[in-house]
Amino acid sequence: MCPQAAPGRVRAAPRAPGPHNVCRVLARRAHGFYARDAGVAHRKNLGLLRKIMCQESTKFKNVWTTHSASPIAYERGRIYMDNYQCCISSIAQAPRILYQKSKCAKSEKIEDALLLECPLGEMLPSPSDYKASLIVLTVQNWLLRLSADSGEVLEKIYLAGSCCKSFRYLSWDTPQEVMVVKTIQNKLPAAARQAGIQQSVLFYLAVFQVLPLSFIGMLEINKKIFGNSVTDVAVSNGILIVMYSVGLVRLYNFKAILEQFMEQPFDLGQEFNWNGQVGVVGKYPFGLPCNIKITDTPPLLFEASSLENAFQIGGYPWHYIITPNKKKHKGVFHICSLKDNTLAKNGIQDMKCCSLEPDWIYFHPDMSGRIIHVGPNLIKVLKLKEVKNRTDQMEIAEDFTIVANRENCVNNTVTVTASGRVVKKRFNLLDDDPEQEVTDATFKIVDYEDELDLLSTVAVTQIGADGRAHLDFHCNEHGILLKSIPFRESWDVTYSHEVYFDKDLVLHIEQKPNRRFSCYVYQMVCDTAKDD
Repeated sequence: MCPQAAPGRVRAAPRAPGPHNVCRVLARRAHGFYARDAGVAHRKNLGLLRKIMCQESTKFKNVWTTHSASPIAYERGRIYMDNYQCCISSIAQAPRILYQKSKCAKSEKIEDALLLECPLGEMLPSPSDYKASLIVLTVQNWLLRLSADSGEVLEKIYLAGSCCKSFRYLSWDTPQEVMVVKTIQNKLPAAARQAGIQQSVLFYLAVFQVLPLSFIGMLEINKKIFGNSVTDVAVSNGILIVMYSVGLVRLYNFKAILEQFMEQPFDLGQEFNWNGQVGVVGKYPFGLPCNIKITDTPPLLFEASSLENAFQIGGYPWHYIITPNKKKHKGVFHICSLKDNTLAKNGIQDMKCCSLEPDWIYFHPDMSGRIIHVGPNLIKVLKLKEVKNRTDQMEIAEDFTIVANRENCVNNTVTVTASGRVVKKRFNLLDDDPEQEVTDATFKIVDYEDELDLLSTVAVTQIGADGRAHLDFHCNEHGILLKSIPFRESWDVTYSHEVYFDKDLVLHIEQKPNRRFSCYVYQMVCDTAKDD
């Protein structure tokens, strides 16, 4: 008896025909095209959202506005006010308060914060770990993990140990995996310097693994090891980046430093008796031990000299971007191979724009290896490609450009001399001269929305006390304009502005003089005659 005819058996449904080419199968799997893939429904929904959002009938409506005397921050659908004491959800139809904590003392002021989200596919020790939380750093060197929805303190770690350290900055080494807490630069008071007291430690860095939060180690950046002219330090993607006042940037393997100079590992909550110290790791008053002692200069991975320490790595194969370390080269960018420092063909990028503010350049955050170069009225998206018949050299080519439809404004000034002779003076106005009355657009912000794969730009179309601006969405692949959203509020170019585009939400935070802050929330709505 054949299996299909066996009683009590259910015949299996035939498999849907699919591609047989292995490369196509792997490509479709990477894009989540299989029903059993957990991301396929999410991808389809985001694709639908993008189509709906870009429809002509879809509008963005200003649904909420607030003003504050303290800074306003935004993180993943949450608006934080009053030094993170008030949290407002922006996801609902109208923003609503998630929690409001009582006013804290100055000693509990929050200096910096990072949003922490649950990693996928990992078992965590506490049910609260599966929900989003906020890591905050207080002025008194406390590191707190707060519930993002209630503000409840989930974990509390004291950072400062036996010596005085002022921790002020939070950053990611590896996003959502390894976190770095950094002090301000240690400087002795003038009286101590006059007394001949020497200060050798410039910075302290405390490194943590997150979710579950665990202490990796603390190290010091000592000028006896790294030199006297160190101005700043950072850790990113396993690289220790040291910056110098002369424009020099040096890179070291941070993981190798941990392995080579770690004296003794410690766990949070562990009792210790080490180097004359007795206490509990992460508890007051002992804090964290400085258990990574760099006693010799680590092996140098790479160094470059760049104006104002501007240095970026990206692309494929790896390249870096610098500005030659001379003031006359400001606004000129060199794109070079990280392998052998050779300049790429067409690797000198200079827009030669007349502007009060310089243009800027960076590697595209979509991990495509492309480069975004932004000027006052032009955005160039560049790509690296092999030089024809030269596999060992790369060249920079334009992928596409976005133009702000700005005319080259030229004024002719006529002067009549005493003898009656007419003299004409011809000059170009600056691209972003605030005295210039224009209706053309000038780019102020460029960002990338990864979930919808859209390139967003903010362009100012009218300058002055009643300035106007709009947010444009462009196809990230080809640069085609898909949608334009006008801001209802005025836009003063002399103020500081932040714009966040998060799926169906647009949020504008403005800082005015005398520390006055405003927040404008726009939500996507389907336009109807009744709404109009």
